[in-house]
Amino acid sequence: MKGGMQGMMKQVQKMQAEMQKIQSELVNLTVSEEAGGGMIKATANGQKEIISVEIDQQVINKDDKEILEDLVVAAVNKALNSAGKMAEEQMAKVTKGMLPPGINIPGL
Repeated sequence: MKGGMQGMMKQVQKMQAEMQKIQSELVNLTVSEEAGGGMIKATANGQKEIISVEIDQQVINKDDKEILEDLVVAAVNKALNSAGKMAEEQMAKVTKGMLPPGINIPGL
């Protein structure tokens, strides 16, 4: 039993090291999402940080300020949601097979 416990601890340590590696790599992975038929584009990295927002010139109109703000919020929220899903998928690659079926630990 003792050897089994040591083996399990080594697996956990390996998984932790792989997770840390993926977390550091997530800053370089990006996703982009659009709103308003592509008039607004937001790009986020895997750490859920917005790294750019692009606004098509034709939607810049001082009379439609509220519409523009709504489109930016929509694009940013889509990008953050996609970034979160991407991060979860990357982390799932590490934890696959390590957790018993039906066990879901947030962040893993």
